Amino acid sequence: MTEDDTAAVHLMTVPVATEQDTFALRRCGRSVAELYGVEHQDQIRLATALSELGRDLLAATALTVEFTVSGGAPPVLLVTLRWQGGPGPGREALGAAARLVRIRRDGGPETGHLTVEQPLLISGTSAAGLTGRAREVLSAHAGSSGAEDARAQTRDLIAALEESRAQREELHRLNQELEETNRGVLALYSELSAELEETNRGVVALYAELDEKSRLLREASEAKTRFWANVSHELRTPVNSVVGLAGLLLDGDQGRFEEEERMQLGLIAASGRTLLTLVEELLDVAKAESGRLEPAWSRVDLRALLGELRGTLRAVGPAEQVTLAIADPSTAPPLVSDEVMLTRILRNLLSNALKFTERGTVALDVTTGQDGELVLTVTDTGVGIPADQQERIFEEFYQVRGPHQRGRSGTGLGLPYARRLAGLLGGTLTLTSTPGEGTAVTVRLPAGPPAQEPPAQDPPGRVAVLVTVDDDEAYRAVVRPLLDQVAERVIEVAEGGRALEAVRREHPDAVLLDLQMPDLDGYQVLAQLAADPTLRQLPVVVITSADPSVLEHDRLAHARAVLDKRTLAPQQLATAFAAPPVRALDGRAVR
Repeated sequence: MTEDDTAAVHLMTVPVATEQDTFALRRCGRSVAELYGVEHQDQIRLATALSELGRDLLAATALTVEFTVSGGAPPVLLVTLRWQGGPGPGREALGAAARLVRIRRDGGPETGHLTVEQPLLISGTSAAGLTGRAREVLSAHAGSSGAEDARAQTRDLIAALEESRAQREELHRLNQELEETNRGVLALYSELSAELEETNRGVVALYAELDEKSRLLREASEAKTRFWANVSHELRTPVNSVVGLAGLLLDGDQGRFEEEERMQLGLIAASGRTLLTLVEELLDVAKAESGRLEPAWSRVDLRALLGELRGTLRAVGPAEQVTLAIADPSTAPPLVSDEVMLTRILRNLLSNALKFTERGTVALDVTTGQDGELVLTVTDTGVGIPADQQERIFEEFYQVRGPHQRGRSGTGLGLPYARRLAGLLGGTLTLTSTPGEGTAVTVRLPAGPPAQEPPAQDPPGRVAVLVTVDDDEAYRAVVRPLLDQVAERVIEVAEGGRALEAVRREHPDAVLLDLQMPDLDGYQVLAQLAADPTLRQLPVVVITSADPSVLEHDRLAHARAVLDKRTLAPQQLATAFAAPPVRALDGRAVR
């Protein structure tokens, strides 16, 4: 497309000086809109708006009306009314026209122009092809008389009445069809309601049964947790005694027992230590389930912790054909965690790996993740875990069945316990495994305790005193309950001229100001408030139902916000009162 294709095309400029000229202006607007394919109702709106604006501007000097078709897609019919002196358009005429068509206004009240926009439903190429014909139509109607205009309006009225009659007949037919349909719907609704009621009774009964079962399961789970905690706590003391006494006997006089007896005492001590480990795990699992197991956050010396693990597990003694390799990080990252929990996680994972690895390597590697997290990976070359059981092994007391379990004691609590502890430390524990090749368990922990959630901010509070200035008594009655939600006390003022007096008398915390009032409008009241140094900082929220395009935004600079009267809401008002100056909550800058 060339530059000429998108340029605006001037059709004609029509002078308007007399009442006769306004008749001609109406016919020109109607005819040129009809030529460009504008819908019938939009033709009438355009013609009526031009007639009202032209008649209202007759007192202006050098009033002309320019018809132009803009380029672009889609094209727009632009009708620009220009004047050089005299009063500008009145608020009543301008408001009436703005309800019919879209209007842009530029300039001051005594010199400037208004542009009426009517979008066209044809392409730019089609519009360009009608330029000559449009100029002929405008020339033909430029001199039309009042009688011709009256006859044209009569024809429009007759056409509108015919169209209304046809629509009424069509509506009557549709109503009959709708009534017939409604009878069928009501019958179907009655049938479905009966079925639904029966179904609801069954659902309510099922819900009650499920609720009861859920309660029983909750009670059973709580009873199980209490049982674990109580039994584990009660078992720990006697088991400690068994282990301690067996150790004292073994450390005593070497000649007191035969070799066979010493072996039996050793088995008692080893079995006691195994039982004690199981008791400790049960107690910790019970604490974790009840929410009583909380991390004790402190700085952890990772090198010392890994060194202690290395010595402890080597003393236990891995199989002869298994090598235990625990990393010794030269520059361990700073870590804040629970040292006891972290030790138990790693000891569980390494012990588990050593238990099911007959030859090869069990290794613990330490790295740092992208987000500064600590990554601990335990790998082994053991039997591995089938894919369909890699999630089940994190169920408490579950163990993978197979010949590799022979001779290897265990409770099935190690991995579930380790994952639960990792979660309490703000981290994760994941596992990958291939049967016959080995397993890798990865623990990711944050470098510090989890961040606390920021406290929620309170919503804007209510203002103590609010002055609302609006001459519409009905609207004040409608909006009164809404204002009671954002203000402790509301003072209503029905006239703009009394607004300043009320504000000075009541010393309010905010003002709600309507723009359109008969004596002093909202623009003037806002200017008076802005001019008073003692009232300049008072929050003023402007409300209006006018189209944004006709607002004088430069005169609204002192307002906190400009809100639509039709969609006013308490939260919107409260936010507006608390907002900084020069802000519009509807997305438009007020200047």
